[in-house]
Amino acid sequence: MQNFEYRIIPAPRRAKRAKGARTPSDRYARTLTDLVNAEAAEGWEYLRADTLPVDEKQGMLSSAKEVFQTVLVFRRERSASAPAKGASASVRPIRAEPGAPSPAMPLGPAARTED
Repeated sequence: MQNFEYRIIPAPRRAKRAKGARTPSDRYARTLTDLVNAEAAEGWEYLRADTLPVDEKQGMLSSAKEVFQTVLVFRRERSASAPAKGASASVRPIRAEPGAPSPAMPLGPAARTED
């Protein structure tokens, strides 16, 4: 089974100046190309762009306002020997003791039995 890690970065809002790019569309395309190529040089594969709603406050006293943010999603295959970030290599599944109630079993007074 393949195991991936993901990187999500905000899409650029403005195009950078680029030599030979004459129109705003050309400059923005060049900006995106440079960004995707920089991530690819670090081993990240471009996956997709998403636009997501975010609640954002403009000031301390104002209420939250919904805005939309566009993000770029990248992924790369995680090596089999490397554990997931934040996971410990010594993590094991928990085994229930014999006779212990299962999580789906109710734990109220009616569920308890005297041995």
